[in-house]
Amino acid sequence: MNIPVIYEDNHILIAEKPVNIPSQKDESEDDDILTLLKNDIKKRYDKPGNVYLGLVHRLDRPAGGVMVFARTSKAAARLSSQMRSGGFKKTYMAVVIGKPESPKGSLKNFLIKDAKTNTVRTTDKTAGGAKPAMLDYEVVEHTEGLSLVRINLLTGRPHQIRVQFSAIGHPLWGDQKYGRDFNKPGQQLALWAVEIAFDHPVTKERISFSSPLPVAEPWSIFTR
Repeated sequence: MNIPVIYEDNHILIAEKPVNIPSQKDESEDDDILTLLKNDIKKRYDKPGNVYLGLVHRLDRPAGGVMVFARTSKAAARLSSQMRSGGFKKTYMAVVIGKPESPKGSLKNFLIKDAKTNTVRTTDKTAGGAKPAMLDYEVVEHTEGLSLVRINLLTGRPHQIRVQFSAIGHPLWGDQKYGRDFNKPGQQLALWAVEIAFDHPVTKERISFSSPLPVAEPWSIFTR
């Protein structure tokens, strides 16, 4: 599989994850983007032995868009630290069912993950293992009963965007896990990482990278 590389230097690699492939190897044993990129680097640079590439963050398997990887362990440590401290800005676009009551707002919940079923749900903050989840959103356009929403992710919890919008009655288009009552089997999850910004782990320069939305349903029904 050809993975589009958006940018690369000696310290970082920015790539566009296609939909429906894992961020890293999992129990499915399907091709994952981390392994595919390692193999690509090994081939392009004719490197002997193992190739280092650090996974700094993840995208849900059915989602796609821009991802950053570390070319060295030092870069990985610095980027991971920046991720934990909130130095990364991650912007997503999603198509949700219906139209949120407020055209602009914030969603704040406590989430808990069930590892056995690989599902996440909202819960009370006193529940064991509950973690805070926060995002800001803005409705960009509404048509045909769907809304195009821009999301600034403030925390990086598993399935966060999908669970939080489902919790307010506006699940993502195509979400077979948290919106099956609204979606049809076989629809592709409409969630895309459009931009990521962070400080370069070596130069400290603030940099950003973007990935355009797919030209496919349901994205294609919107003008923006």
